[in-house]
Amino acid sequence: MSMKGDILIANLETLIAAGRDSPAVRFGLGKACLERSDPIASRRHLERAIELDPSYSAAWKLLGKACAEGGDTAGAAHAWRQGIAAAQAKGDRQAVKEMEVFLRRLERGAGSG
Repeated sequence: MSMKGDILIANLETLIAAGRDSPAVRFGLGKACLERSDPIASRRHLERAIELDPSYSAAWKLLGKACAEGGDTAGAAHAWRQGIAAAQAKGDRQAVKEMEVFLRRLERGAGSG
């Protein structure tokens, strides 16, 4: 990962340490960790984002990606199903479509084995 990404992670972790945790901070950390090829850390931060805001469909979508990259296809499918429900409740049709595509691809891949 770039030095810029390391600085971003450090800044976001500083916010959490200062008591300024939020779904957006956790989402940013989850995204940065995934870009760093650390799906385990990414998953931890995204799960916290969702604890703080269960309707955060973008966090569900990225959590599914982190699970998939970490080899947890069941976790990925679960995250995307939850994300689809969250996005539908908010009327976010684009997020619904994206996660449905990810879920179909995952299920197709699982069915071919």
